[in-house]
Amino acid sequence: MKTLSAALQARLASGVTTLSHCWRVTRADGAVLGFTEHDRDLHADGTSFRAGTGFSASRLEQSLGLSIDNVAAAGAFSSDGITEADILAGRYDDAAVDLLWVDWTDPTIFALLASGNLGEVKREGLAFSAELRSMAHRLNQTIGATYSRTCGAQLGDARCKVDLTQATLRAGFAASDATTARTIVATGLSGFVSDWFTGGTLTFASGANAAIAVEVKFHRRTSGIDQLELWLPLPFPIAAGDAGTVLAGCRKTLAVCGSKFANTANFRGFPHIPGADAVTRYGVQGALGATGGSLFGSS
Repeated sequence: MKTLSAALQARLASGVTTLSHCWRVTRADGAVLGFTEHDRDLHADGTSFRAGTGFSASRLEQSLGLSIDNVAAAGAFSSDGITEADILAGRYDDAAVDLLWVDWTDPTIFALLASGNLGEVKREGLAFSAELRSMAHRLNQTIGATYSRTCGAQLGDARCKVDLTQATLRAGFAASDATTARTIVATGLSGFVSDWFTGGTLTFASGANAAIAVEVKFHRRTSGIDQLELWLPLPFPIAAGDAGTVLAGCRKTLAVCGSKFANTANFRGFPHIPGADAVTRYGVQGALGATGGSLFGSS
């Protein structure tokens, strides 16, 4: 149940509608954008909410319990608001959203109706649509560690402890050509062996894809030419000369952890954990020999 201020209660009791919805979007990069369905800009709760963006929302439905409440939002692309480039770059993925009810005659009077995160964002020509999910959707996410033969840490994080600033684990590259949206012909990697950056992370520093990070699926060298194949296509075309940094990849096995990173002590996997074959394994009768025997010895 929402608790409204006495001033807002008085506005509602007056029978005159002077309330409008405002949305505050906080992206992962820290950028904060405000939008309102009102016909002029409003400033409330420390945020400026812009009008004239074509931003609108569907009916908001909330319920008791732990079910996920959703509301859809839609709008047109604006050069100084939500842009197509930002959506394609994933800058709105899982962005935090606050929905406020603001009295446009006195923006100091408002109520926070709901908080949540952006779900799927879709392009529809010159417009976009996005799903706003309540905080209950976090309960659907798996939290905690799992037992696996491969390492569960991310290369370079606090659990892994590998220092990715080492010159042997990173390289600057420049795109000399892009055969497809997922394959980059790169220069600057000749000092590393083929496959060194397989499973690594590539981040552009210039070009249309600047600041976008993607995972490397394969690093190949054929006739002295390095190719970086990506797991997902980049949102914007790659031009010759686009530059960035690529980090070494890890296959998350104990052997690679030791041979490539000398980091066996921090390996976060369970390489000796029994697999499904241990369940179906059966004993074979036979005599024990010098080199070992079967599960069951002979009688």
